[in-house]
Amino acid sequence: MLKRSLGINWKQLLTTRSIATAGIIAALYVALTLALRPLAFGELGFECRISEAMTLLPVLFPEAIPGLTIGCLISNLFSPVGALDIVFGTLATLLASILSWMTRNMRIGSWRLPVVSAIWPVVFNGLIVGGILTAEGVFATYPLGVLVIAVGEAIALVVGLAMFPGLEESLTTLSKRAQRAR
Repeated sequence: MLKRSLGINWKQLLTTRSIATAGIIAALYVALTLALRPLAFGELGFECRISEAMTLLPVLFPEAIPGLTIGCLISNLFSPVGALDIVFGTLATLLASILSWMTRNMRIGSWRLPVVSAIWPVVFNGLIVGGILTAEGVFATYPLGVLVIAVGEAIALVVGLAMFPGLEESLTTLSKRAQRAR
């Protein structure tokens, strides 16, 4: 029997609906990453993976954690960096997603934006992906790598924060309609 840890009901994540939701999130992450490949993989001289805006989804539902992780893993299969990005880039997204979920109730401002949850993807991707790219010789120094990746990630998260209030309201409305229909 699966126990609750990290505040997640793991058994609930194994329902057909949750697995389908995770699959849709993974597919959207991959599609967005590959559609913006030159920007997502730094082929334009600057990396900003807009699909990382989706790392705020765990604030709304935990099914996003495996969805984002699988989506990142599949996307990283196309990375010019290779195995390091597949393993450690995916790990960065997994850790950020889990901490986004854990800090989901720390909201700021009248729109109750999950700014604390938005910090984790910036931190983990900056530190981990910045390290990967420095090891691969993309950046001359580790601090530079961290800074460049963190800035790109922060841009993606600002996009996510801008969309968050509307997304949260839409999901709340859909949830209420579904409950009334039962």
